[in-house]
Amino acid sequence: MVWQQVYDPLSNMWLSTLLAAIPVVVMLVGLGFLHMKAHLAAGAGLIAALLIAVFVYNMPGEMAGRAALFGGFTGLLPIGWIVLNIIFLHQLTEQNGSFKVLQDSLSGITEDRRIQLLLIAFSFGAFFEGAAGFGTPVAVTAAILIGLGFSPLAASGLSLIANTAPVAFGALGTPVITLAKVHGYDLMEVTAMIGRQLPFFSVLVPFWLIWAFAGRKGMMEIWPAILVTGLSFAIPQYLVSNFIGPELVDIIAAIVSMASLILFLRVWQPKKIWTSASLRGKDVSASEVKPPQPVTQHSKSALIAAWTPWIILSVFVFIWGLPPVKAWLNSLFAPAFPMTGLHNLIEKMPPVVPQPTKEGAVYTLNLLSATGTAILFSAIVSAFVMKYNPVTIVRTFFKTTWLVRYSLLTIVLMLALGTLTRYSGTDTTLGLAFANTGVFYPFFGTLMGWLGVALTGSDTASNVLFGGMQKVAADQLGLSPNLMGAANSSGGVMGKMIDAQSIVVASTATRWFNREGDILRYVFFHSIALACLMGLFVTMQAYVWPFKLMVN
Repeated sequence: MVWQQVYDPLSNMWLSTLLAAIPVVVMLVGLGFLHMKAHLAAGAGLIAALLIAVFVYNMPGEMAGRAALFGGFTGLLPIGWIVLNIIFLHQLTEQNGSFKVLQDSLSGITEDRRIQLLLIAFSFGAFFEGAAGFGTPVAVTAAILIGLGFSPLAASGLSLIANTAPVAFGALGTPVITLAKVHGYDLMEVTAMIGRQLPFFSVLVPFWLIWAFAGRKGMMEIWPAILVTGLSFAIPQYLVSNFIGPELVDIIAAIVSMASLILFLRVWQPKKIWTSASLRGKDVSASEVKPPQPVTQHSKSALIAAWTPWIILSVFVFIWGLPPVKAWLNSLFAPAFPMTGLHNLIEKMPPVVPQPTKEGAVYTLNLLSATGTAILFSAIVSAFVMKYNPVTIVRTFFKTTWLVRYSLLTIVLMLALGTLTRYSGTDTTLGLAFANTGVFYPFFGTLMGWLGVALTGSDTASNVLFGGMQKVAADQLGLSPNLMGAANSSGGVMGKMIDAQSIVVASTATRWFNREGDILRYVFFHSIALACLMGLFVTMQAYVWPFKLMVN
């Protein structure tokens, strides 16, 4: 029997919206204010979502349970699989000492913590976002920063803040490609529109990142390096998105940004070297901050050996992300399992879609093509290069699995919650509340994208969820559909730093277990502030000359 979604079950949009928000509020309050462990807060949110779905939205109980189960499977693969294997690689490099050599080599480029953040969290992280996405950049950069001596809160929070501007073109352009494919946007036009929004924030975010870490004075002391980093990312981001396509935007921009910053540092260095690796006054405990250590000089062969695992990782992840490779791997093994009792048994209803549309629920076990598998293979190859024996490799893998067990459970519960809200229609109720804002819609429509990523943990999922609604609302209000489709993705990137799975990935990578609430409280202001700035920018594109000239 087909169940049709209802978006105003109480016949009062205000009350329906308040009830639809309860599961997310329960989880966020549990994390941020009640200091609950992440898996307990996620579990509480999931229970609230089940109760709201069944008793308010009249979703059949068995169907609600299957939706949550479907989301849990998605949490394990691809997200949990990425987290497990990147920590596995990190463990291997730590055990043989090569990670310490890598730290020294980065310190050799500059001992200034602020510039290390620009190089690693922003530029290097953008490369991994472009190549893989789905939590990989935060896992990699947070692990490197904690190894360099950054405090757990700094390594986690700043990696999340840095991973914003590249997200719309992450995983070889997957979010925007999906937006165009699912909702009928012209791919090049919506890609170009995103490329006229994000470059301004690609310049802003590095400044914001260093301000969040070192304060206004600390930021102004290195403004030339920040400007070089931002501009050398923003200009290629604009050019590639507007004249080539979405697939290689982040990768090209990240490589140009890293190279530009390193070359600039050969002719410029800050007058004062910032050696503190803690956030200004926000660290939970000074004992968690490693003091700066003298930089050890290593031989060329030692440096090559230290960087080899991360080069291997980059190569594997890049190759795995290529569409022909992914398609070939899926042809070898990617069984699909329609979720019995859920698949095609739920209908989305107008005004979200023009006519009733069945929701599919097929779990694809694309283990071979998953980014986490690329990371696993790179870790195994790197382990043999580092002269580990097979027994030690296997032992380290199982040790890592035990280490991240609660983080994996949290990711499963978070994705179960997000998937249930999608299939029950509660997230659409929240989206429709934004859509009913009339002339202010460009601002709130942008925040709809932010909400979508905050709830689902994915710019791709947010585009699937709200991309059609953005198009319908834009047509009704006389706005450019491409503008609002792009705004959904561009606004969504600012929600990436507060989505639960990203926070869990960050806390796991830094080994700062059960402190997800501290991370959430730190990044929340930055997330909502940047989302509002993006909303204002989109509003000016909609109504104010000369910004309207950017809209095709």
